[in-house]
Amino acid sequence: MPDREAGGRPAAILIAGPTASGKSALAARLAERHGGVVINTDSMQVYADLRRLTARPDPDEEARVPHRLYGHVDGAVNYSLGHFSRDAAALLATLDGRLPVFVGGTGLYFRALEQGFSELPPVPEAVRARVREEAEGRPTEALHADLARRDPEGAARLRPSDRMRVMRALEIFFATGRPIASFYGDPVPGPLAGWPLKKIFLAPDRAVLRARIDARFRAMIAAGALDEVARLRSRKLDPLLPVMRAHGVPGLIAHLDGAISLEDAIVRGQADTRAYAKRQLTWFRHQMGEGWRWMDPEVAQSAL
Repeated sequence: MPDREAGGRPAAILIAGPTASGKSALAARLAERHGGVVINTDSMQVYADLRRLTARPDPDEEARVPHRLYGHVDGAVNYSLGHFSRDAAALLATLDGRLPVFVGGTGLYFRALEQGFSELPPVPEAVRARVREEAEGRPTEALHADLARRDPEGAARLRPSDRMRVMRALEIFFATGRPIASFYGDPVPGPLAGWPLKKIFLAPDRAVLRARIDARFRAMIAAGALDEVARLRSRKLDPLLPVMRAHGVPGLIAHLDGAISLEDAIVRGQADTRAYAKRQLTWFRHQMGEGWRWMDPEVAQSAL
């Protein structure tokens, strides 16, 4: 049984890793064995619209062991780090001593659980609409250059191709006149502050991971992911919403619009997912705090 502190609270388990590394299976096995609860720590699996394309646990898996914070958010919502932290804190208060097993691939969510997060100010809708209207049709790199002139520190933190976050930083600047980094002090405490933690990062062989990503994307299509994206497309949501930028969505929408073939959309989705997995590995290696144990997935399954 996982360790418990003097008051009887179990050590929370944190399982992170790149997409398709086997995290969900390991988390479910641990939670089932120890009477725990699997808690989603992935920014895309929160959305109800994309069960298949985000590889959410299927209904049979969810019936076998409790799963929380999966598919509870509508795609029209811009679900933020603050939303996740508050939802996680509220959930922890209801566990009654059961083992929490946090699992996912979103590094910022894991960091917020331990270290807290900084609240960003709300952006008036008129400001958001003006920034987005002026950005319409402009390449993300040009918007990043605009941000660099106004907020060099904020721009330096962001990839020039990360349109959503570049736009967010521009919105904050125009709404407040201040760089986004000026709001990063005095974070709200993390939901797991003070908890004993066991932290595992699954690090598969790179070639194995690439093959699993490619095979899984095709399996998602066979299981109905294209139909999910067709329903999402019919809603005509803001293309900057996170759900509209999930890996595979832009390419599959381009196919549904007649711009590319289904095979081209699959190849694009596979490539985007492989690139994301590479970024996940790099981010965790350089950005996370101490105490993470890197393990091969097969070793982790055997050891735990």
